[in-house]
Amino acid sequence: MAEQKKLLRALAGEIQDVPPVWMMRQAGRYLPEYRATRAEAGDFLSLCYNPELAAEVTLQPIRRYGFDAAILFADILLLPQALGAKVWFVTGEGPRLSTIKNQSDFNALGSVEAIHETLSPIYETLKILKSELPKETTLIGFAGAPWTVATYMIAGRGTPDQGPAHALKDTDRATFQQLIDLITDGTIEYLAKQIEAGAEVVKIFDSWAGSLKGQDFHDFALLPAKKIIQALNARHPNVPIIAFPREAGPAYEGFAKAVGAQCLAIDTKVDLEWAAKVLQPDSCVQGNLDPKLMVEGGDKLISETKRIKEALGNGPHIFNLGHGITPDADPANVDVMLKALRG
Repeated sequence: MAEQKKLLRALAGEIQDVPPVWMMRQAGRYLPEYRATRAEAGDFLSLCYNPELAAEVTLQPIRRYGFDAAILFADILLLPQALGAKVWFVTGEGPRLSTIKNQSDFNALGSVEAIHETLSPIYETLKILKSELPKETTLIGFAGAPWTVATYMIAGRGTPDQGPAHALKDTDRATFQQLIDLITDGTIEYLAKQIEAGAEVVKIFDSWAGSLKGQDFHDFALLPAKKIIQALNARHPNVPIIAFPREAGPAYEGFAKAVGAQCLAIDTKVDLEWAAKVLQPDSCVQGNLDPKLMVEGGDKLISETKRIKEALGNGPHIFNLGHGITPDADPANVDVMLKALRG
C-alpha cells in the first residue's frame, strides 16, 4: 500500500498531474475543533503530551479536508525540554525557556540517552495515528533543526533576529558548538524513535536558517542536517526526509543533494521558475503558497494555487504553504485552495 500513497510517490521522484497536498500547522488554531480540543487539554504542552488528544488534533484536518499527509502534532521545543531545559508557554506571547548563556548553563543540561522518558507520549501519539489514519494518508514526523532549536534555547524565547544565538556563536564558539552537537545527537535519536513508532517520512524544520550567512550557514544549517540525515539513513534507509532551511535564498541551491534529503521545502520568497530549473532536478520540491492567501481568499488564492501547480508540475512536487497556516486563516479558504488544486 505504501507505494500507492501520493506523498510517498512524489518523494520517490514521481511526477503527478495533481500533486499531493498538506499544510504546515494544518492542525491548529484556525480550526474550531482544534480550539475545543486544546481547551479540553488545558494548555498547549498538556495537549502535546496527551497521546489521545494529540492524535485527535492531528486527525482533525484529515477528516475535514482529506489531505494526503498528516503531520504529528507536537512542538520543536519538546526536545529541549527532554534535554533538561525548562519550557513553558505564555498565553498570547508564545514559548519561554530557561537560557543557555555559557558553559555552566550547558553543563546543567541532561544527556541524549535520557530524552525518551520525556518524549515517550509523542511516540505513543504516532502509534495511535498509524492505526487510525486512512490507508492512503502518509504519516509525517518532525523535529526542529539544531540551529533553530538552539536559538530558542539560548535566548529563552523567539527573537526577531536570533541575536542572542549569533552572539554566543561569535563570542563562545566552543559552548555554542557543544550545544549544536547535543541537539544534533538528540534529534537523531528522537526522529529514529518517531520512525520506529510509525512515521513514514520525517521533516527537519530550520525556521531561522535564513539568518545564517556564508560559512555559518554551511557549519550550522547544512552540516547538522547532513549528520542527522546520514544517521537516519543508516538506520532507516527507506524513510524519505524533507529539509526546510527557510529563507535560505540562494543557499537553497544544492542543499537537498548536499544533505541527502529527498525533498526540499521552500518558502514564499523563492521564485518558482528558478526552483523548477535549479532545485527540482536534485529533489522533490515542497511549497510554497503564501499563508496570507489563506486569510484573504478570493481570486488571488485560486490563481496562485494554479500558478504554483503549473510552475512545479514538470518535476516531483508536494503542494504546501511557504510557512505555517496562521490562526486568522479562514477554514473555508482551505477548501477553495483544494478545489483549485484538485479540480
